[in-house]
Amino acid sequence: MEDYKVLFLTNNDNSMDLFDWLKERVRVKIFKEKLTLDMIKEWKPNLIISYNYSYIISINIIDYMEGAIFNLHISYLAWNRGASPNFWSFIDGTPKGVTIHQVDRGLDTGKILDQKQCYFDESKETFISTYTYLHEQIKELFKANWKKIKNGTYVLTEQETEGSYHNIKQLEMVRKECPFDWSDNISEYTEKYRKYIKSKS
Repeated sequence: MEDYKVLFLTNNDNSMDLFDWLKERVRVKIFKEKLTLDMIKEWKPNLIISYNYSYIISINIIDYMEGAIFNLHISYLAWNRGASPNFWSFIDGTPKGVTIHQVDRGLDTGKILDQKQCYFDESKETFISTYTYLHEQIKELFKANWKKIKNGTYVLTEQETEGSYHNIKQLEMVRKECPFDWSDNISEYTEKYRKYIKSKS
């Protein structure tokens, strides 16, 4: 195996099959804690992949890696940056999909390497079923682009719209004011949510 090193950042078990896929191709190290620049300098990765990683990567690491950090995000950026993108895409009625983007100093604002728009029949889907599907799609998109990523032959494009952003506190507020479960039917819950919003106006 060639001496090409990937640092794989994740905090979620649903990322592990992609980690296993990478292990068959390059030297890859999984990391689940808060990353520091000293750790980067010690291991000297050629590439960092962030996928379901809970921590914000510090600016000094971003600068040190000179663009060689990519994030796998289950939204159609620039829509639904930040937390729980799949949930908010249905609540806000914004485009759904998956995106591989370069990590920059903003939050999910980096240039796009590739993305795919996805479509759902909301009357037949739940939040968890669409979440699972989007994760399958982002893994396939990564695999399809792997050679370009590894060889540095990709082309990056700017995010075209201002899009949208949501944080964890916003989700917590919705769960408190208009409770939901991830297994809820999407059409039924979004109707419930609209009635709640209307009642508050």
